Amino acid sequence: MSFGVRAVQVRAEAAVQIAADPLLLAAKLAGSGLFRDYVVYERPGCWTFAGGALGEVVLDPGELRVRWADAPESSSPWSGRAAAALEAAFATAPWAGWSAYGWIGFEAATGDARGGRLAHLIVPRTEVRIEAGRATVVSADPREADQVAELLADPSVPPVPAPAPIDVRAGGEDYRARVARAVAEIGEGRYQKVIASRPLPIPFPVDVVGTYVRGRAANTPARSFLLGLDGFRATGFSPEVLAAVDASGSVTTQPLAGTRAFGRGERADSATRHELETDPKEIFEHAVSVRASQDELYGVCSPDTVRVTGFMTVKERGSVQHLGSSVSGELAPGRTCWDALDALFPGVTASGIPKREAMEAIARLEEPRGLYAGAVLAVAHDGSMDAALVLRALYSEGGRAWLRAGAGIVTGSTPEREFEETCEKLSSIAPYVVPLA
Repeated sequence: MSFGVRAVQVRAEAAVQIAADPLLLAAKLAGSGLFRDYVVYERPGCWTFAGGALGEVVLDPGELRVRWADAPESSSPWSGRAAAALEAAFATAPWAGWSAYGWIGFEAATGDARGGRLAHLIVPRTEVRIEAGRATVVSADPREADQVAELLADPSVPPVPAPAPIDVRAGGEDYRARVARAVAEIGEGRYQKVIASRPLPIPFPVDVVGTYVRGRAANTPARSFLLGLDGFRATGFSPEVLAAVDASGSVTTQPLAGTRAFGRGERADSATRHELETDPKEIFEHAVSVRASQDELYGVCSPDTVRVTGFMTVKERGSVQHLGSSVSGELAPGRTCWDALDALFPGVTASGIPKREAMEAIARLEEPRGLYAGAVLAVAHDGSMDAALVLRALYSEGGRAWLRAGAGIVTGSTPEREFEETCEKLSSIAPYVVPLA
């Protein structure tokens, strides 16, 4: 395990055999009250809990704030590319080894100040990795390491209250009108594709940890996450890997585009899968997204290494099924994981084509998105990064909570079908929202 505590005099490690479900253990740590700030990040076969902020990097419009261990916080102006600002900040980390976890919002791609904070990552004080029936705890605080180990060894888990499902069909008229406007702009040749999204307010305070447990049990995500950073909380079941970069420089992105409902019975699922695989609009939407992802990797990878695999494979993600492909390559000399993130962010399947024109359209059609269509990421000193596209998520801040979903608008889109697609996507999380007791 890589963990950045070498500048800290005390370092504690513990290994714990576990009997409980890793999902429940991760939720137990998040809800324990031991940590004001935390991130849970699930990759296939491995759950990571990052608790407490030994180091912190915050990107606000025009201002970069950095704090390492007990040193005073520094603040400096920034402009240009958000990924470059974050890379420069982590280059000043005082540890030979570090891992960081956090989020980057959609508006980080444009610097739009209307949406508030653009990114927030922490180097954790305590990191727990759960895999293969074993939990490994590494901490800069020996007392905290002992407390975490005790929690993990205790097989009991708190009960999760029943959810209160949210009506996903509320607020359709405004969304249909915006889809019609986007279709008209596409007809004028202003862009090829844009993702138009709609928020869905939740009319009660939300138990975000409980919603994570309920929602994850009902979903089959590519990645899942749960976070609480500086009062902002979110949880989600990402259908798509935005950027996975290993320490050797191999990059993979997995664009999903083209959607139909799933989970309505074998016969219905088979019929909608056939629709998905044969609908010209869905096939076009997917093909142009894959081509755009290729072009983005050509900009940061050695061109002869860029390839597409598993083209247009159906991926089942909770209440929906998608057309999916993998696009991969090898970083060109001098390029880093931050360059890969910069090239791929925001995801083409959550913005549009061409990306710049699509983002300009989104700014006209919607209020700021914040974390929706941004990314939750894990990044390390060795150049590795794993970034999940934030969709199928719940957000909570300042006493309010909301969901959000979008649909890809192209030539041939109809307002009614695209609204229905948002309902199908919202149904991955809306039935599992747990009220705060």
